[in-house]
Amino acid sequence: MKTELTPSAGLRQVRYEIRGRLARRAHELERQGYEIVSLNIGNPRAFGLRTPETMRLAMIENLGEAEGYCHQKGIFPAREAVVMQQQARGVSGVTAEEVFIGNGVSELIDLTLRALLNDGDEVLVPSPDYPLWTAAVTLNRGRAVHYPCRPEHAFVPDPAELARLITPRTRAIVVINPNNPTGAVYPRAVLEALAALAHAHGLVVFSDEIYDQMTYDGAEFVPMATLVHDTLCCTMSGLSKVYRACGYRVGWAVFSGRTHAAAEYLAGLELLSSLRLCSNVLAQWAVQTALGGYQSIRELIAPGGRLHESRAVILGATARSRFLTLAAPGGAMYAFPGIDRAALPGFDDQQFALDLLEQKHVLVAPGVSFNVPYSNHFRITNLPDAATLREVFARIEALLEGYAAGGPAAAVAARARVVPFK
Repeated sequence: MKTELTPSAGLRQVRYEIRGRLARRAHELERQGYEIVSLNIGNPRAFGLRTPETMRLAMIENLGEAEGYCHQKGIFPAREAVVMQQQARGVSGVTAEEVFIGNGVSELIDLTLRALLNDGDEVLVPSPDYPLWTAAVTLNRGRAVHYPCRPEHAFVPDPAELARLITPRTRAIVVINPNNPTGAVYPRAVLEALAALAHAHGLVVFSDEIYDQMTYDGAEFVPMATLVHDTLCCTMSGLSKVYRACGYRVGWAVFSGRTHAAAEYLAGLELLSSLRLCSNVLAQWAVQTALGGYQSIRELIAPGGRLHESRAVILGATARSRFLTLAAPGGAMYAFPGIDRAALPGFDDQQFALDLLEQKHVLVAPGVSFNVPYSNHFRITNLPDAATLREVFARIEALLEGYAAGGPAAAVAARARVVPFK
């Protein structure tokens, strides 16, 4: 008797639309010969941004040392380099024993939550969030409770609003700073208030700082671990973004604060790390060179640099548009534009993203992908060069003008007239 093979029921509430239906349709269009500008993922190599040569050389020179398993927490030189970075930022009491190297921050998000959560435990997650956080909480038997980072407040959370969401089941709070998808860089006072809440309620602080060196126009990045002392803080970062090495799959989790009171939890995390044997050994040899060498990211984010100038195009294009709104991103490699509902009252971000792909061959991520309760935003990356982004926003504006001129019926008709990408 033949039966249909169905996926785990645990996947029913899990979403990752950044690589979902729209991305699959984009691949179909590419196979048909269309050129798609894929702005749904922060993938520097896709836009010609290379990993520093010194990191590649470090791996070549240590190729012979990378053929066997390493310690489950990672190679010592990589972990010690992370310790030195944390100490330089004012984080005290950290040794290599408190550093775990993983196959990217993505793996570490899963492992750290798996070691912590029991059925029904709650984790405070920002909305909008990087959706892996919500998915990982769900997959590890927890409940993601979203605290709002509202567009009208430039996507910066209100600690008082967050405090009202804390219950006896709350175990942790997730902070993403600089933020993905909004580019918000949280003020020191807000981070201090979040740290105080974590202290008062005994919450673990998971601070996702993968964009830690990507800030613009004087925005100050404050490491959360410098503020969290009376509870456990887990700082996560890696090589993917700042060092343009997404494919190397190297991230790290650094534990600070009350580590002495978390010995059993850290032992459980080491057990999980052991079960997957170790992370990519070869790429770990690039960590020491990356963190201790010349920080080329500074050129990219400075005035005249690639990321700074691309961001300027986004700021200018949204300011000139009669449809778009934008809280200027202070960091990271994204912007999260909104649509003025007074200008386009029937706007739907998923339909817009599909129309933009089918008609204009530009792929973006609709705002609802990031666990928000509204449907008038989308995320775009500033990784392309300025000329490409100017063309992208011309196409966006043309689509929105079409919506305004003809309404939904015109949009449906236009979807039948797909034209080649030029």
